[in-house]
Amino acid sequence: MRVLLLVNDSASSTTARTRVLIHTALSQRHDTEVAFTNRRGHAARLARGAATTGTDAVVVLGGDGTLNEAANGVAGTDCVLAALPGGSTNVFARTIGTPDDPLVATEAVLDALEADSITSAGLGRTSGRYFLFHCGMGLDAAIVERVERHPTLKRYLGHPLFLLAGIDTLLRRYDRQTGTLRVATTAPAMAAIDGCFLVVVANTDPYTFLGSRPVRIAPAATLRTGLSVVGLRSLRVADSLDVLSAVFRAKGNLSDTDPNVVQRIDDVRELTVTGISPFGHQIDGDHLGAVDELRLEWVPDVLRLAIPAVSQ
Repeated sequence: MRVLLLVNDSASSTTARTRVLIHTALSQRHDTEVAFTNRRGHAARLARGAATTGTDAVVVLGGDGTLNEAANGVAGTDCVLAALPGGSTNVFARTIGTPDDPLVATEAVLDALEADSITSAGLGRTSGRYFLFHCGMGLDAAIVERVERHPTLKRYLGHPLFLLAGIDTLLRRYDRQTGTLRVATTAPAMAAIDGCFLVVVANTDPYTFLGSRPVRIAPAATLRTGLSVVGLRSLRVADSLDVLSAVFRAKGNLSDTDPNVVQRIDDVRELTVTGISPFGHQIDGDHLGAVDELRLEWVPDVLRLAIPAVSQ
């Protein structure tokens, strides 16, 4: 096979030694080239170029942002996407069962390619960009924006920085009095969700990981079903503690929480999120700025994805 190893050398867990060992392992079985991404948008262009020139698989060594860009580059083509853990959290790689060790993961990916363990995955899409696991709006995006202001700390602190940024944003930098987001779907039987402080549109579950613990908010979200939409309508301390308890204690089953606080809709194919004022949004952990409205859709069978055999 013709394989492109796409590397983000600035990703949290990527080292020169690891990259060389992975390249060697891939080259022993396949015709492998290496390309390095060094700026936002670069990975998408490299992956798209590879897919249009006959490359069979793009193997990504980087974080979720690099993997998202590569997915956007190969989506809609016959080129296979494979994920190796190179970032601080590696949400999507872990979601599909990729081992945490990048060298072990490389062997798992090689076995998947040779066994033709490939699935046709559905992705979410908004404003022309696909997302692998989620799109977050409101408070969720504000926290990601805060973290991105400290790239060096993000590289070395990882999860603790997200927790600190979340507490700081919630207590000092976000309006906790007025929920400004509204969700409307195209399904007539589904009522709109008004007055949200946070909206997450999930393509997979879990939402993220804290250490080894998955953070689940939409257990019904899979690569073979439509999107799950979760709206948070209160930031009161008592309500927030109830939600956190349900997320960690009940594995994301939010059915016991107050429906006036949390609402969830599953298997959504199209929806629109609007705001009283411009609101921030992030895709797969990359903050993309403020908008007045977002239209989102689920696109089935748009990505050929290598699934490690160890996850079967």
